[in-house]
Amino acid sequence: MRNIPIPVDVHRLRFTCVKAARPRVVDQDTGKIKTDKEGNKIYESVLLAEDELGRIELVKVGTSGQPPIAPGQDVVPTAMVGYVWEIPQNGASRWGISYKATSIVPVSGIPAGEQSV
Repeated sequence: MRNIPIPVDVHRLRFTCVKAARPRVVDQDTGKIKTDKEGNKIYESVLLAEDELGRIELVKVGTSGQPPIAPGQDVVPTAMVGYVWEIPQNGASRWGISYKATSIVPVSGIPAGEQSV
């Protein structure tokens, strides 16, 4: 499966931080933390994403470095993309979408014209 980034139009969504960012652990046995190509720790934040019709999804969004956000804050992920993944498991496949963003910032730090709905 090719791993092609799918851009996410964040302007049509409202995001709220549900759980503070934590380093992404890639090996539970060793506690190894995932890093990017430059060696920066990857942090995962749990965000509530709500569309214009009130539909809600919880999404984990990875960023390089710890974003300056806290639970309960309205936030905006910048340059957010999704990647489809698939893992064979016991003769079947599990799949999903993982999300990454260049940064996640509080709405209060964004100019008014660039805020999500």
